[in-house]
Amino acid sequence: MSFQYYEMKVIQWSEARKIIPRSKPLAQYQKLREEVDELGAGLAKQDRAETIDAVGDIVVCLINVCALLDLNVTDCLASAYEEIKDRKGYMDENGIFVKELAK
Repeated sequence: MSFQYYEMKVIQWSEARKIIPRSKPLAQYQKLREEVDELGAGLAKQDRAETIDAVGDIVVCLINVCALLDLNVTDCLASAYEEIKDRKGYMDENGIFVKELAK
């Protein structure tokens, strides 16, 4: 199945539970933060199942934020990619990419 298939299933699930349209983007953001904390816990424990669950829950929250704002997750991803595609930088000692500052 495609990402778009699951995106629509999440939207339908959220509509059936009245998350869309009754929730607010900020409320979904707060839920997103909880899920990011769960991701951190899964990573710290090296628990693959917990990590997979958390990543999925994060995507669900992002889909809900986008739906509430009449945005499309794929369009947001495309926009981010266009911004980063030519970015240069380096990997620091902690494994974090540090972008080169524009001159």
